[in-house]
Amino acid sequence: MKAFGITAALATALTAAALHGQARPAPQPAPAAANDTARRALPNTAALFDGLVREGKMPGIVGAFGAGDLPTAFVSAGKLSDDPGAAPAGPDSLWRIYSMTKPITGMAAMMLVEDGKIGLDDPLSKYFPSFAQMRVLTSPETSLDSVPAKTPITIRMLMTHSAGLGYSIIQKGPIAREYERLGLVPAALNPQVENAMRAARPKTLAAFAERVATVPLVYEPGSRWSYSIGLDVLGAVIEKASGMPFDRFLQTRMFDPLGMRSTYWTVPAGEVKRLATNYAFVGDQRSPIDPAATSVFLQPPSFPYGGAGLVSTARDYDRFLHMIQNGGELDAVRVMKSETVALATSNLLPPGLFFTDVNPSSGATAMGRMGYGAGGSVALEDGPNGRVKGTYGWGGAAGTIAWVNPQRRTRGTVMVQFFPAEKWGLRQSVPAALAKDAARLAR
Repeated sequence: MKAFGITAALATALTAAALHGQARPAPQPAPAAANDTARRALPNTAALFDGLVREGKMPGIVGAFGAGDLPTAFVSAGKLSDDPGAAPAGPDSLWRIYSMTKPITGMAAMMLVEDGKIGLDDPLSKYFPSFAQMRVLTSPETSLDSVPAKTPITIRMLMTHSAGLGYSIIQKGPIAREYERLGLVPAALNPQVENAMRAARPKTLAAFAERVATVPLVYEPGSRWSYSIGLDVLGAVIEKASGMPFDRFLQTRMFDPLGMRSTYWTVPAGEVKRLATNYAFVGDQRSPIDPAATSVFLQPPSFPYGGAGLVSTARDYDRFLHMIQNGGELDAVRVMKSETVALATSNLLPPGLFFTDVNPSSGATAMGRMGYGAGGSVALEDGPNGRVKGTYGWGGAAGTIAWVNPQRRTRGTVMVQFFPAEKWGLRQSVPAALAKDAARLAR
């Protein structure tokens, strides 16, 4: 996604609005008074959301916007599906965040870097020896012919999409078919597609990593940025280096300490009423592709997908971003050192590489000089549409967006649910609306 930036004036805007009530880690309905106050503080943003719902572009949308340690401003419109009687969208509604799982996995790996259990420039073969002798395709879109790789894959390359690994949503031709044949598709769409993929997919995270090692790389490691399953393989490294199942590591080291009580790999049956339906657009017509009542996310995945496996809420993801904004601490609970967060949100790409490969399937928009950190893009300079140097973030395949700027101490999350992610240009329109709100209240 584009590295979003909310101007420093947003802090003034939220202060001037005198928002009341602290963000709570436990699921709570959004009080009408608090929602009204947030709407008065951010009228352009609220109007944008209302218009998107009124014009039938989506059933519902939620935004969570914060500056410093002021209470988070939650702005919402619409409901969780087109079904009659569907619940209103709100801070504690559940959304498939898909690739917004990647920054969470990246930060988890950085916790182990801090612990001394992982080195950024460790070879991947240190953890999975089968990656020691990789091969590289000679013509990625036409053949599976390959030659020996010249450079070993490192942990740094895994978390920055520069390892040479492919992605079924990006690659074409024989390598794409090979990924599908081997079940190297670590994501869930709906029960129908999942039934077919589950039969081919490895049953454990470690087995997934071992199978990835049998497939030729798309590019020479360290030679370019290319969206990939690198963060899924990184989940296997986290599991091995920590001695703890990947999902348990995240629960123990991140979700529980940060009070992220509604972030799930599998949505409990009792919480289905909070889950949004996912839609797919053909032209301007949308159809449900994964209805909440029968969602694939109500059943356990083959293994926890570090690149696209989580369901979360605007409130929970805001807490994750707030921790990053605060340099690793939230509500007097520290989960990472400030130095670790600073490193994770800096440009970690190998020397000479930049994030420039914009593909709609990645939900990415790059403008100007961009780097890549631990599972998310990093703005290396100020730019158009409110982009601010130092902003770290990423988006999800179903339209979700997240960004944080630790230097400006601002952050934002937008939750929607439809394919394709950039159908309505939210990555451009939301920052523009926020900038107008900040300028208005800063006068």
